[in-house]
Amino acid sequence: MQPNFAVRGFAAPTEASLPLHIIASGDLDQALSGLGAAHAGWARSLGFTGAWGQVLALPDGAGGLAAALVGAGDDQARRRNRFLLAAAAAKLPEATYALATALPADLSVEVESFGWLMSHYAFDRYAKVSGAKARLICPAGVDAARVEAMAAGESLTRTLINTPAEHMGPAELQAAAEALAARHGAAIKTILGEDLLVQNFPMIHTVGRAADTATRAPRLIDLRWGSAGPKLTLVGKGVCFDTGGLDLKPAASMGLMKKDMGGSANVLGLAHMIMASGLRLQLRVLIPAVENSVSGPAFRPGDILTSRKGLTVEINNTDAEGRLVLADALALAAEEAPDLLISMATLTGAARVAVGADLAPFFTDDEGDAALLTQGAAAACDPVWRLPFHDPYEGQIEPGIADLDNAPAGGLGGAITAALFLRRFVGSTRYMHFDIFAWSATNQPARPKGGMGQGIRALFAALPEMLERL
Repeated sequence: MQPNFAVRGFAAPTEASLPLHIIASGDLDQALSGLGAAHAGWARSLGFTGAWGQVLALPDGAGGLAAALVGAGDDQARRRNRFLLAAAAAKLPEATYALATALPADLSVEVESFGWLMSHYAFDRYAKVSGAKARLICPAGVDAARVEAMAAGESLTRTLINTPAEHMGPAELQAAAEALAARHGAAIKTILGEDLLVQNFPMIHTVGRAADTATRAPRLIDLRWGSAGPKLTLVGKGVCFDTGGLDLKPAASMGLMKKDMGGSANVLGLAHMIMASGLRLQLRVLIPAVENSVSGPAFRPGDILTSRKGLTVEINNTDAEGRLVLADALALAAEEAPDLLISMATLTGAARVAVGADLAPFFTDDEGDAALLTQGAAAACDPVWRLPFHDPYEGQIEPGIADLDNAPAGGLGGAITAALFLRRFVGSTRYMHFDIFAWSATNQPARPKGGMGQGIRALFAALPEMLERL
């Protein structure tokens, strides 16, 4: 079964609609006075204050709806919260609405339109659940096709992550990538099982070899799209379930490991945005898809692996497997010398400790790319935070018995040492790495509890200018 990532888009411009008034708390009296005495009195009697996310339906005098009010709060409330229209959509009566007033200047109409669309997302494969029912006429000045492409890409990412490992193993992840390729006329191939050894992807094979090879064999998925423009390669970690291997995770740490393929889900979501929007570039997506299982063939602590690049790696923790499969895929990507190489992975708990679940840490040595991504993140309301490729920590990933250590002792700076490990496999290629969480732990506007895209809308906003810098 292929994940359905169709989104409920904007209502047709010709559809009958109700006015939706956005009212900041500081503008309450002036805004209510413009609604007429009856509606102003109704709003005041029901305690409408313009607080962030507050919603009030206005009656038409005949038992129906005349309009609706949405509180935009004050500056502080808008800084602390995201996706005002999504919060409103979840509370509004089912109807079609059109913005009757402008959003506050500090809110982006494109971002808010995206949030509205994502308020309709619900993971309904196993239970009858639904998102918001209210519909919206696409606001003036918004590129509806672009916003719908972003929403569809985000929906794909969420659905892939939310699907449990029983139904989203390496084969199913491959099938999802193939379906995406077919949708956009992209080419795709997969290197499977023992062929990984024949074609020199030894670490991908080693990490995945303990899984049931009949149904969950390790593989490398390789998608290509576009024939002109700069070359962009995306590499996403596709560990479809991570037991920790022989260094077995405790139960509490294993509960969310269906999301350990969140990097691959994010790059596939971003790939959809790029292809659906027809960006002029040559796109390649590489996904090492494995399950880190426990059985007789499982790799062991103390093993020394030889990578595709020829670097040897001492295994000091079999639960630090994501960087191993990424390393082989990054080495392949670098051989083609793309103009920009980006990896995304749910890689380290250290990244969560450093910046929490809401921020997507990224690493780059390119100051221009860092600045453009930061700008793109602000424009897309998709927060990121730069962490350093801190060269003095390089010695921590050099164990002496091998070229590299997959899990340096001490536990300090774990996100940085993991990023430094990956950088060893890209050579001089222009490179950016994301260490994401890919999960919303609570229900939030436009972000229900479950899988989540992180950094991909920021990248989508920044990529045109980043690739112009070649």
